[in-house]
Amino acid sequence: MAGQDPALSTSHPFYDVARHGILQVAGDDRFGRRVVTFSCCRMPPSHELDHQRLLEYLKYTLDQYVENDYTIVYFHYGLNSRNKPSLGWLQSAYKEFDRKYKKNLKALYVVHPTSFIKVLWNILKPLISHKFGKKVIYFNYLSELHEHLKYDQLVIPPEVLRYDEKLQSLHEGRTPPPTKTPPPRPPLPTQQFGVSLQYLKDKNQGELIPPVLRFTVTYLREKGLRTEGLFRRSASAQTVREIQRLYNQGKPVNFDDYGDIHIPAVILKTFLRELPQPLLTFQAYEQILGITCVESSLRVTRCRQILRSLPDHNYVVLCYLMGFLHAVSRESIFNKMNSSNLACVFGLNLIWPSQGVSSLSALVPLNMFTELLIEYYEKIFSTPEAPGERGLAPWEQGSRAAPLQEAVPRTQATGLTKPTLPPSPLMAARRRL
Repeated sequence: MAGQDPALSTSHPFYDVARHGILQVAGDDRFGRRVVTFSCCRMPPSHELDHQRLLEYLKYTLDQYVENDYTIVYFHYGLNSRNKPSLGWLQSAYKEFDRKYKKNLKALYVVHPTSFIKVLWNILKPLISHKFGKKVIYFNYLSELHEHLKYDQLVIPPEVLRYDEKLQSLHEGRTPPPTKTPPPRPPLPTQQFGVSLQYLKDKNQGELIPPVLRFTVTYLREKGLRTEGLFRRSASAQTVREIQRLYNQGKPVNFDDYGDIHIPAVILKTFLRELPQPLLTFQAYEQILGITCVESSLRVTRCRQILRSLPDHNYVVLCYLMGFLHAVSRESIFNKMNSSNLACVFGLNLIWPSQGVSSLSALVPLNMFTELLIEYYEKIFSTPEAPGERGLAPWEQGSRAAPLQEAVPRTQATGLTKPTLPPSPLMAARRRL
């Protein structure tokens, strides 16, 4: 079936609806908010789709994201008299999506709107709050999405792409074909975002923990562990770009100047998301997807086995990050961010496929794997099962741990004195000797 996710299991609770590929998770927008797409052209005729089940599936999907800021992209093309839900269904659907769903929805982008949409809007206007109405933005062409979203991450059906090309060709003021993109310039010596871990190590005197990660983690440990909703909120795109520019130019960043604890949290997520290769590596993607097939009592062991395949540098950085997220989860009585909530935020920032974006059904194993790393941090990173397996046994306290214990001088990349590393299993193991 066109649009069906090959990773979708027939045991999915909404397989009858999900198999059509109407909903997809499509990475993040420019503000770091999760993006969910709804494609009308994927809706089968009404007699083949239970619209009540569709509504339940919508709620089931959004329930995974409504605790964080998120964005919906609605591709209107393909809605017709054969697959269009009734007006009564639309009215009841709007009522079903209560404040829980509307509060953190930051934008609803309607692509290729028609006169039907405008008529429908007038009919539903008495039911729609003014505040919600301001979140709805219309785009006549796909190209208009570039300013707001990471366009290459979107899952756009071929039918929508062809329709957009047709509209562009019919439009009198059609924009000229894009000129050739010049080859990318080499990164600055002080570049921090969008470069590999190896590049950062080479430019930072062999330090394994990237400066941006080190500074954001240290700042949040000191001032943000008990902040409610930590990592759930977005930040001004302009502020994020400004901080990225400062870091990339090797200039100091003082988060106190911004007066918002959520800004360093967004910067941390942005850093991970802009790595050329995910921290958990492309090679581990398929192995991680299989975690749901492992018996629950063996999943921690399976996590350790998967981490054995990581490059040493990735392993050390992952251990450092998970130690911090574990500390955040231990304060969940205050910050409301337990390991499950953190996994929903960080799952797709740690791992994604080499081609395209993760499908909706892939989120379950990706988030489960991340949750296991956070929840069972000490077991996964501290207790080796056998010689040669990664962990923190005495025989592993050599070269991997040593760089994390060194004195931390000033560096050209940040212009700031490096803070002391937060406690980690690597340090704990050395103290036990």
